[in-house]
Amino acid sequence: MKVLVASHSYIVELNCEKLRTLAHMGHDVTVVVPKRWNPGGVQNKIVEPEPRQDGSFRVVPIANLSQNNQGLLSFGWEIVNLLKTFKPDIIQVEQGSKSLGYAELITLNRLLGGKAKNLFFTWWNLPYELKFPLSLLERYNLRHTDGLVVGNQDGADILKQRGYHGPVRVMPQLGVDETLFRPQPQPQLRQQLSIAEDDFVVGFVGRFVPEKGLFTLFKALGTLVNLPWTLVLLGRGPLKDELHAQAVDLGIAERIRWIESVPHDAVPNYISVMDTLVLPSETTYEFKTLTSVGWKEQFGHVLIEAMACQVPVIGSDSGEIPHVIGHSGLVFPEGDHSALAERIQQLIQQPEQQQSLAKKGYERAMQHYTNQALATELLGFYQELLAA
Repeated sequence: MKVLVASHSYIVELNCEKLRTLAHMGHDVTVVVPKRWNPGGVQNKIVEPEPRQDGSFRVVPIANLSQNNQGLLSFGWEIVNLLKTFKPDIIQVEQGSKSLGYAELITLNRLLGGKAKNLFFTWWNLPYELKFPLSLLERYNLRHTDGLVVGNQDGADILKQRGYHGPVRVMPQLGVDETLFRPQPQPQLRQQLSIAEDDFVVGFVGRFVPEKGLFTLFKALGTLVNLPWTLVLLGRGPLKDELHAQAVDLGIAERIRWIESVPHDAVPNYISVMDTLVLPSETTYEFKTLTSVGWKEQFGHVLIEAMACQVPVIGSDSGEIPHVIGHSGLVFPEGDHSALAERIQQLIQQPEQQQSLAKKGYERAMQHYTNQALATELLGFYQELLAA
């Protein structure tokens, strides 16, 4: 099988593991990435990826129209030659339903007489309204879509409402590397962080921004001052000063360990220090784009990283979090600090439940969320589409 995937996401080498795994399963996988891309945010500089190849897996940078807008990302004439020579069976563009690049590849596939099945991937999980010409662009894309891969169930439901009734797979774009994120006790790191031997370690990994629900987590812990716990926060963001002030007001500042940034391969060490990882995300309607308002958790990748480390997880019910956790962790109503405090207290006082959830979470991560598991699921979906 010949698979062509186009997305800016695969500029990052670590993000390619699922597709590299698919290639190692005996298939030709070519990944098209923009030749120049500005991811914005912390890494506010132009990235110019180099071509790379590993057996039947290769990454091909191609000149692109937009350097920082996912919807406008489209490719120059080199893409025509690539389609002619590679002759893919599958074309998957991972830029959403309103992607100009997806429309480009659909059209080229037709004009060149290609027989590839057209697929796209999206994370978007809130309702939206479109005006001309975006409404026309999305209708064209959906009409010519043979299969949809979507990162969450809400996204699948929304696209069904918008007129797509074809085959769907709900699965994340990126898997967890179980060789990196694995059970590994960290007594020395725990000691370096000055965590008492009997303390229960509550952890959070992510951005310090309102939608991640850290104020709710602090309030919850503020009601548990009679229990032995330490909070480990790995991340950074604009709310740090406000969070520190809240911690002082709640009388819990001395129990918090702030770790601003560590190399990616050190993140599993800090997760392994934790007795539970909490993702208290909260839906917000403060964000606005051209077509929609709001944000809710699209997946919560840190959950599967913790599960792979055999660390039990607690998550809010924002967006996809309950679907990711399943019955392998604890879920609470978003924004409800009392309910979150109950879940944390439950794990502190019932170590047997903590151990049981750690085991269930690990099994779930290995079964559903490794790069091998995702590559196998994706391959099965491709085979279904080609057999139809």
